[in-house]
Amino acid sequence: MTVSRLREIPGIGVDQLGDRADREGDETLLRLENLDTDLRPPAVALETTRAAIDQDSANSYLPFQGGLTLREAAAAHVGRLAGRHYDPARECVITAGGLNGVLNTLLATVEPGDDVVLVDPVYAGLVNRVRLAGGVPRFVPLTATAAGWTLDPDELAAAVTTRTAVVLMMSPAMPTGSVLGPAHWDALARALDGTSAWLLHDAAMERIRFDGAEPAHPARHEGLAARTITVGSASKELRMIGWRVGWVVGPEAIMGDVNLVGLTNVVCQVGLAQEAVAAALSAPDADADVAWAVDLWRARRNAVLGELAGYPVIPPDGGWSLLVDTAQLGMSPAEASERLFTRGRVAATPMDGWGPSGERYLRFVFANEPVERLGDLRLRVEAAWG
Repeated sequence: MTVSRLREIPGIGVDQLGDRADREGDETLLRLENLDTDLRPPAVALETTRAAIDQDSANSYLPFQGGLTLREAAAAHVGRLAGRHYDPARECVITAGGLNGVLNTLLATVEPGDDVVLVDPVYAGLVNRVRLAGGVPRFVPLTATAAGWTLDPDELAAAVTTRTAVVLMMSPAMPTGSVLGPAHWDALARALDGTSAWLLHDAAMERIRFDGAEPAHPARHEGLAARTITVGSASKELRMIGWRVGWVVGPEAIMGDVNLVGLTNVVCQVGLAQEAVAAALSAPDADADVAWAVDLWRARRNAVLGELAGYPVIPPDGGWSLLVDTAQLGMSPAEASERLFTRGRVAATPMDGWGPSGERYLRFVFANEPVERLGDLRLRVEAAWG
């Protein structure tokens, strides 16, 4: 690397495998490597996007912090789940996707050398952004069980020290589908009390839960409300990946800095997409639309779990993907992925760089293939792995 800030930032692997799968041009190849979905966005979003093409206001930099209609919709959406009111003018900024919001927030809250607490395994893109901002990842291990992933609240709390600037949590998380609850927020509230650290809540998938429970938003906790910054995205729950719209909602004390980073970084969002996201967030049937999608993703998850019965799979409680522990199969994730690709015609991404324990896991994305296409997954896996 020519600059030091990139020396500890590996790639995410998904791009290389996705490019390879695209080059194959093989419709029989199962595409389980990338966090895509074939489920269409809400109809109102499509209609509003088409209308925006003819609107001059949609072809503008202004307002830099995002259109007021979208800020109102995003602030109301987060506020409803968080159980509090956010001022759309002072406590909400629109970003070019959720991860742009994560990076902007880290750059506004982390000094070089500060600790940022994360779980392990975790999305490599989050770890890489922590490092790009100059932060030092401090990992708290998830425990894999036959019933799913668990996180010890006391271990999470113990990771917070005087060096901690941010605790970055996602629930459900990528790539594990692990879910956090009141016990974790209680523990963090105690650990963060008296510190200046922020809780950065990546809420991109918070409603994609398979237990039917409502999201457990940390800002509902009295001890965390004043330090919780929520980053959301239209990409997952609303299936609007290509629109590249996200939002950051949090206390006014920090949002000016987040906005300043945004002005200095990507500058502004996709103008043609903003009214569409606002319409999707605030539609009368918005919750029903998400529930419809979650039902289909749950069925696909169940199909993959059924096909992989007997293999070391950790069931996810939400999200779009699940992990297989290839170390228990006597293979590295890279070897397991290569054999799946060449022998089984399945594209699945190794988790190298996705936290310290990523070196033993292979990810299967179940959001992008219908149940009908997953029916021979076991035969493909057996052909690849024996």
